[in-house]
Amino acid sequence: MHSVGDADEMSVRRRTLLGTVGTIAGLGITGCLGSDTSSVGVLSAGSLASTFEDHVGPAFREETDIELRSEYYGANAMMRMVEDRTKRPDIVVSADATLLRDRLYGEFTDWDLEFATNSLGIGYDEGTTLGGRLANGDPWYEVFRAAETGEIAIGDPDLDPLGYRAVQAFELAEAEYGLAGFRDQLRETVYEEPDEPQLVAGIESGARAGAIVYRNMAVDHGLPFLEFPAAYNFADPSLSDHYATVSFTTDEEGYTAEGRPIVYNATVLEDADDPDGGRRLVEFLADNPDVLETAGLTVGEELPRLSGEVPAEVRA
Repeated sequence: MHSVGDADEMSVRRRTLLGTVGTIAGLGITGCLGSDTSSVGVLSAGSLASTFEDHVGPAFREETDIELRSEYYGANAMMRMVEDRTKRPDIVVSADATLLRDRLYGEFTDWDLEFATNSLGIGYDEGTTLGGRLANGDPWYEVFRAAETGEIAIGDPDLDPLGYRAVQAFELAEAEYGLAGFRDQLRETVYEEPDEPQLVAGIESGARAGAIVYRNMAVDHGLPFLEFPAAYNFADPSLSDHYATVSFTTDEEGYTAEGRPIVYNATVLEDADDPDGGRRLVEFLADNPDVLETAGLTVGEELPRLSGEVPAEVRA
């Protein structure tokens, strides 16, 4: 595994990254950025469904005439699909940069681009009793403790980082406020949604009063959003050591994810059918922070950032 702090990492400014990624692509096939590619296969974290469908996809198509053929799943499930070759996308986009590197580096890719961050909190329907209490400023943890079983949803922690980050946030909040048994109580009462994009749909349909979501998911759907404090919203890099005091181990693979800041990254797979189109999309994500921020994501001054090694076939 390669860490971001390794010597392989390249930190680049927005004004130079377009040229850097373009150079990588150009080493593979002469003139690839001018190819007549018509579509690119994307396997993306479910939390970016609206981001890609409503923002990135249309803007990318307008700039390049390339369509995105996108599918959305929890990032854990996505990695499994790539590993067992159930899916063969050109580009993979993860809601957890470390997860992608742990699972795909070595056999499927050796590099990635970090392009955006996010924060964790509660999206809710203020017309419900639970939502009304949140809107009135009642402590969210007291509201959640009093909630009915199934009234609140989280992602399935065995399938996606949004799910295991919710569980980690409950654990950090338990320590923060001295709430004995809080994490375990909520794991018994929340509904674990296996289809990440349905977290917001459940609130909109009236099936749930609230859900643990990322900020961009609430922004894209016009939902009230109560952002968690920095101590457990996974948005502050300076609190990385604090976040790392909690972890979650998935049932199926036994993968242990430590708490860490939310960072989205993307890579082009070594066996991609259209690596050139995939690199054009990576270039687009690097060079258009305004599109990402309109969708509710955050692009700080430290981003975009390239990590890892140039693929072997490109070096050749």
